[in-house]
Amino acid sequence: MWALLNKWGPVEELLPASYLDHPLKGEWKVFRDAHIEPNWLLIYKIAGDVVRFERTGRHADLFDG
Repeated sequence: MWALLNKWGPVEELLPASYLDHPLKGEWKVFRDAHIEPNWLLIYKIAGDVVRFERTGRHADLFDG
């Protein structure tokens, strides 16, 4: 993650496209989601110069339960 933080730039450029980074919808709309592994997600948000890591886990555990 330090590499991500040191590369500060537009959100779309923070992670490689392979992480499928995208904004979330609904009650999670202030957060973003990155696929660290095919079924392992990182939910986070950026506010100014602060990155807040909210949750991590399998899709089913985060959204379907």
